[in-house]
Amino acid sequence: MKGADAEARAAAHLTALGREIVARNYRIPGGEIDLITREPGGTLVFTEVRQRRTAHYGSAAQSVTPRKLALMHRAALAYLTRECGRDDLPCRLEVLTIDGPADTGTLHLIPLEP
Repeated sequence: MKGADAEARAAAHLTALGREIVARNYRIPGGEIDLITREPGGTLVFTEVRQRRTAHYGSAAQSVTPRKLALMHRAALAYLTRECGRDDLPCRLEVLTIDGPADTGTLHLIPLEP
């Protein structure tokens, strides 16, 4: 259940930043977006949540592979076209990492370049 705990903490953090939670765990075959939020200005933000309890196998950020980023991009595009009816809306991708326990670990937001 630690993944759900990390996602719950991430959602609370993003809400505290003034974002509205639009969707959780949006899935398509071969891809998923953990959280989709909308900023006050209307920009959609697609967030991958990664948590690592220990650094034994690297940090949470190091667990995000190029393949995962490609799948995330594909899922975001699918969301835009299927749920919004267009793919030219203002949006961006980011990774939210938690290093340590889901409830108390260090949290970082990492914006991804297009």
